[in-house]
Amino acid sequence: MSAHRVAMAVLAASALLLPGAQPAQAGTARQSTTGPAATDRSGYHVLTLRRAAPRDLRIGTAAAGGGHHVDQPYPDPFTYDEPYRRVLAHEFNSVSPENQMKWEFIHPERHTYNFGPADAIVKFARRHGQVVRGHTLLWHSQNPAWLQEGQFTKDELRAILKEHIVTVVGHYRGKIQQWDVANEILNENGEYRQENIFIRELGPGIVADAFRWAHQADPKAQLFLNDYGVEWPGAKVDAYEALAKQLLADRVPLRGFASQAHLSTRYGAPDQLAAVLQRFDALGLHTAITELDVRMDLPESGVPTAEQLQTQATYYKTVLDACLAVAGCNSFTIWGFTDKYSWVPVFFPSEGAATVMWDDFGRKPAYYALRNTLAAAHWGR
Repeated sequence: MSAHRVAMAVLAASALLLPGAQPAQAGTARQSTTGPAATDRSGYHVLTLRRAAPRDLRIGTAAAGGGHHVDQPYPDPFTYDEPYRRVLAHEFNSVSPENQMKWEFIHPERHTYNFGPADAIVKFARRHGQVVRGHTLLWHSQNPAWLQEGQFTKDELRAILKEHIVTVVGHYRGKIQQWDVANEILNENGEYRQENIFIRELGPGIVADAFRWAHQADPKAQLFLNDYGVEWPGAKVDAYEALAKQLLADRVPLRGFASQAHLSTRYGAPDQLAAVLQRFDALGLHTAITELDVRMDLPESGVPTAEQLQTQATYYKTVLDACLAVAGCNSFTIWGFTDKYSWVPVFFPSEGAATVMWDDFGRKPAYYALRNTLAAAHWGR
């Protein structure tokens, strides 16, 4: 039996473990009896994630491209994979460029900007009634060599950062709903990351400047702090709460705090996430889930067991439940929707199967866990 057939058999079996879940076969997705339904090309009614979601919650995904994809044996996914683009348009009403807005991609040389790939995503989103989350402006990783290895004075470095933020945010003025302005700026112990060239050379005060410059470039965009490892209370969350309070006290235009939620079944489900988000909601900030995936250790066959798929579905649902429980959590994004283009096996070689769909876009129990939970929140089912 092929790996695909094994996967489908496992999926069908695991669907029995989840109320309302259905196997990933064309036309078998459950139709809502109380809300709107979409119709796929074969004429079957399909309740998608974006249609199931409450109206005040955006359901998003990363648009695959750039980064690790450049080294893979396939063309740029967003540009060339038409079935992928159809699912992206059909299932989601929010899109995050996976790598296409990161420094090394969008600003490859000091005086050169590469807006084309990100422009294509923004155009796609507008055509399909989707908002865009901008990602990211101030980060320690995926910076170009000219920046990381350049010999700049502090004044030059500050000017470089300001020019980048004003240029990039200004280019997309009025077209981006939310920006991850400061990304992964704190270590697990709550101290500032010294790997971040701007924080190391210019000091932590540069974070407030980055928010102010982004706000000047696009006053309507919601500006976020974004990080991983903030799904449980601890030193990192405490430090972000203190930082948020200070920024707000200083009238910095901070509008939100986001949990990336890159998870692994090696660790427990984030059952305290709602309480974490509530702490920032209490400050008057929006909250968001921005990069959710749930990786797992795969058997030798490479195909998850039914038990693993059910555990994964539980993790996805736990994170969604946390967002739904907090009034100001208005954006929920999974970091890619198909294993075909997932970043996880590249960076975690012993783990995989982290998304809600198989390589052929067949739906896993995690997909149905999200869809059914969204429908219940939307229509009280």
